[in-house]
Amino acid sequence: MAFQGMHILMVMMIWFSSKAETNVNQEKLSSKVCENLGFTGLALCSDCSTLAEYVKDQELVLDCLKCCTEDSDDSMSKVIYSGAILRVCMRKLVIYPELVGFIEDEDKFPSLEVQYAFGSPPTLIMLDDEGQPKETIR
Repeated sequence: MAFQGMHILMVMMIWFSSKAETNVNQEKLSSKVCENLGFTGLALCSDCSTLAEYVKDQELVLDCLKCCTEDSDDSMSKVIYSGAILRVCMRKLVIYPELVGFIEDEDKFPSLEVQYAFGSPPTLIMLDDEGQPKETIR
């Protein structure tokens, strides 16, 4: 009897947690709110999963999920950039320790250029084949 009660409790917990995760993904934020949070709305939801692997800030990942665009099964819909510029203020790096580790491994990413700009929040500028900015992500 106790085992059956535990089994029902486990099933209910799994069901509630899956419902809570679904609700987070369904609760989309307005484009203005997303922009203020630093998301352009062009991020795919699979990008948020990748973000979660590298950034341990759950609130940031949840915001990403609320602002992302659902992935398409069409492989042609994915945008690929030839390079990127990471612009950041050196003084603000203490606030973003994840970026410090990333910048220290800059040699692993030959198509990434790090630019230091006084007072600039971390900004990622995506470049096309000609090296021209195509998308800016804050």
